[in-house]
Amino acid sequence: MQRLYDFLRRHPTWVDAFWALVLLGMSVLGGPINTDHAVGVSYSALVPITLALCLAVALRRRMPEKTLVLAALAGLAQLILDVPMIPADFAMLVVIYTVAADGARWASRFALAGGLCAAPLAQMRWQDQQTGMLGNAVLAVILTVPFALAWVLGDSLRTRRAYFAQLEERAARLEKEREAQAKVAVAAERARIARELHDVVAHNVSVMVVQADGAAYVLDAAPDQAKKALETISSTGRQALAEMRRLLGVLRTGEHQEGGEYVPQPDVEQIDDLVEQCRTAGLPVDFKIEGTPRPLPSGVELTAYRIVQEALTNTRKHGGPNAGASVRLVYFDDGLGLLVEDDGKGAPHELYEEGGVDGQGHGLIGMRERVGMVGGTLDAGPRPGGGFRISALLPLKPAH
Repeated sequence: MQRLYDFLRRHPTWVDAFWALVLLGMSVLGGPINTDHAVGVSYSALVPITLALCLAVALRRRMPEKTLVLAALAGLAQLILDVPMIPADFAMLVVIYTVAADGARWASRFALAGGLCAAPLAQMRWQDQQTGMLGNAVLAVILTVPFALAWVLGDSLRTRRAYFAQLEERAARLEKEREAQAKVAVAAERARIARELHDVVAHNVSVMVVQADGAAYVLDAAPDQAKKALETISSTGRQALAEMRRLLGVLRTGEHQEGGEYVPQPDVEQIDDLVEQCRTAGLPVDFKIEGTPRPLPSGVELTAYRIVQEALTNTRKHGGPNAGASVRLVYFDDGLGLLVEDDGKGAPHELYEEGGVDGQGHGLIGMRERVGMVGGTLDAGPRPGGGFRISALLPLKPAH
């Protein structure tokens, strides 16, 4: 049965041709329906009208507008040539239904108008004298109902098809939007990981370079200091590798792994370790916390840590040999404040070249992106008398 159904769906014209032959056979065997007016019927007119109506059924789905015109001409010929109703007139109902479902809008409106006029015109042309005027009017209304129902069914099918087509189009559009959102999310995640890698590599490698230079300088004169510097290089390298494994693990699995060899995201509490690491590397850092420490959103904590890390890294790279820095962490009722300052003499010009104010590099650009993601504000620029200053305010709730 399924094969037969599929075959019929693939060959609709064959199905229509079969029903056209059935209708032709009924017309040949049945003759005119109203026998009172069958006397004197010209068969030279009856045969072509019947064939035209059957042809309209056979071709209704291939050319609905043309078959509607053909059926309308056949009906007018019946009225003019005084050919009473025949079984082939059933083709008009079929054509009206088809045009309402698949035809152009003008053809659908024309089919509705023609269907509503067909029965009254037929009753006027072939009145039943025994029924009377009122009876003929009632009969015309009753015979109009099938034509109206045929058009309503066809138009309902058209509406249903349009509804399902709209659903399919909406589903396709939503699928494209989901794909676009997924691409945007992937790009944002790659940008985030790029910022993370920049901060991790820039900070830890600079610490390792400073310690390696110091170890080479005091290797012969102070072996103990050289050994301590090498230990710092080793621990810093392990920390950098651990953070890079975490980031690469996110790329590999698509999710954060807190256990095993992956370390958790840095938070505010680890700023103290970061400052101590910088002190060990030879950068004097004054670190103070104001206000009452309390748990913060993970995004705010990571942003605060990375800002301090980037600022201290830039101080070591550009502040000069005698530069010092200060870090202030202030807990407000509705946010977290950060103030990182240094007194390096070479900071302003070189840090601009690194990408701070003029936006040519990545250091301060990354800071601004991080702060913007949590809805905060960042102010960065040279201090009066030398040095550089970074001030950030991170709200506890994202700005809407």
